[in-house]
Amino acid sequence: MNAEVERALGEPLVVGVDGSEPSLRAVDWAADEAVLRGVPLRVVYACLWERYEGAALARDIGKSTALPLAQDVAGAAAQRAGARHPDLKVTADVVFEEPEYALVREGRNASALVVGTRGRSGIAEMLLGSVSLAVAAHADCPVIVLRGSHDNQATPPVRGRVVVGVGEDVKESAAVRFAAAEARRRGVPLEAVRAWRCPAHETTDHPLLAGESARLHEERAVEELEAALQDVPADIDVRRRTVEGHARRVLVDASHEADLLVVGARRREGHFGLQLGRVAHAVLHHSACPVAVVPHRVHDA
Repeated sequence: MNAEVERALGEPLVVGVDGSEPSLRAVDWAADEAVLRGVPLRVVYACLWERYEGAALARDIGKSTALPLAQDVAGAAAQRAGARHPDLKVTADVVFEEPEYALVREGRNASALVVGTRGRSGIAEMLLGSVSLAVAAHADCPVIVLRGSHDNQATPPVRGRVVVGVGEDVKESAAVRFAAAEARRRGVPLEAVRAWRCPAHETTDHPLLAGESARLHEERAVEELEAALQDVPADIDVRRRTVEGHARRVLVDASHEADLLVVGARRREGHFGLQLGRVAHAVLHHSACPVAVVPHRVHDA
C-alpha cells in the first residue's frame, strides 16, 4: 500500500457549505462518497463577512452574535447528511475566515474536499465560482467540484463509468490511482482517455507520407496510455481510448458519459497563483459531470 493511500485511510471527507442550493446538493453527494470510502464526513462553513456584518444582522433578528446564524447553516447541512445516511459519522464546524483559505487548510487533513460549482454570489451555475476554483488550484488533497447534472448522488452510478484524462507525463500517476479507486468503489469501468494532436508543421502533401506523422503521434499516445495504466489493479475493468484533438475538448466531450471526470494538476513548490493547467481549468468550467482535480507535487530542478 503506497503512502498516498495510507494517508487517506480514516481521514474525513470535507464538504464546504454556505447555505446555497449548490452547496446543499454537494452535501448529498459528499455523504454518498463518504459512505463509499468508509470515512467520516466533516461539514465546514467558512465565511469572513459574518464576523462583521453578521453581528448587526443577528441583533436585528434578536440574536446576540453571528455565531448562531453560522451554526444554523452548518448544522442544517450536517442534519441533511445524517438523514441521508443515518450510520454516517457527521461533524460540523464554523470558521470565520475566507472560504478558500479555510478549505485549503482543511484539505491538509482530509481524504478529499467536495465543493459546489458556486455559492450565493454566483451569477450562473454554468460558471465556476472563485472559491471552488481557488480550492481546486491550491489544495493538497483531491478536490471534487460538483459540476453538471450529478443528480445529487455519487451512488448508484448514473452513467456507469469513471473517466480519467491521461497526459504526456506518465510519472504523474496520482490521478490514475485516484480514478481507479473511485471506479472500484462504484463498481464501474474506468475509461482512460489520452488526447493527441499532430502539429500542423509536421503535415505533408507527399502522397507516400500523408498520414505518417499522425500515425506516429497516435502510436506514441497509445504507448503513453499503456504506461500510465500499468499499475492499475487487474480486477478493475479498464477501457482505453485515444482521441485526436485538444485535450480540453476531448475530456469535456467524455464528461457527458461519465459519473466522475478525473484530471491531474501539478503543484510546484514555492509557486503562487492558480496551479491548475489549461486542461484542468477548462474542464472545471465546462464539464457535464463532477470533476476531481488530483494534485501532483513536482520539484523544479
